[in-house]
Amino acid sequence: MGIDLVAGGKSKKTKRTAPRSNDVYIKLLVKLYRFLTRRTGSSFNGIILKRLIMSRVNRPPLSLSRLSSLMKGKDGQIAVLVGSITDDIRVHEVPAMKVAALRFTETARARIEKAGGECLTFDQLALRAPLGQNTVLLRGSRKAREAVRHFGPAPGVPHSHTKPYVRSKGRKFEKARGKRNSKGFRV
Repeated sequence: MGIDLVAGGKSKKTKRTAPRSNDVYIKLLVKLYRFLTRRTGSSFNGIILKRLIMSRVNRPPLSLSRLSSLMKGKDGQIAVLVGSITDDIRVHEVPAMKVAALRFTETARARIEKAGGECLTFDQLALRAPLGQNTVLLRGSRKAREAVRHFGPAPGVPHSHTKPYVRSKGRKFEKARGKRNSKGFRV
């Protein structure tokens, strides 16, 4: 089978141009930032637009502890994250900071506001910093997902640190051939 050139040929553009989500608020934000990108020519707005369109796996969350360490020494600037801000019970003192994000967990929002900080939405950010002035653009770690631990060379292959999909970690599970000298060989 060939390519149906009459119907438009081969699709060479594979990147997303619109969010896959049906969330009306995200669709409105995309509309807003598409306008701002076009009319301001600011690369900040272009980056925000690109990240709003991304899938959820590519919009990883950021914890309060990581956020506060990244914002150390950046007083008066607005932290911007296209994703969720989550709470971290390991951190006791939350500094006062302004944060713009897609969503905040209840406890994270409460702790930021209690510390004298501010939680902004992206439409509020567009009014305050239409060109992204005085902002710090942040991202969570994409590799922090548990699923990523299972990616890589097969578990059991020499020098592989890939986590196996196994029911339980015990004597009877994946501990025989290839895992001990008495059973053939040991990796």
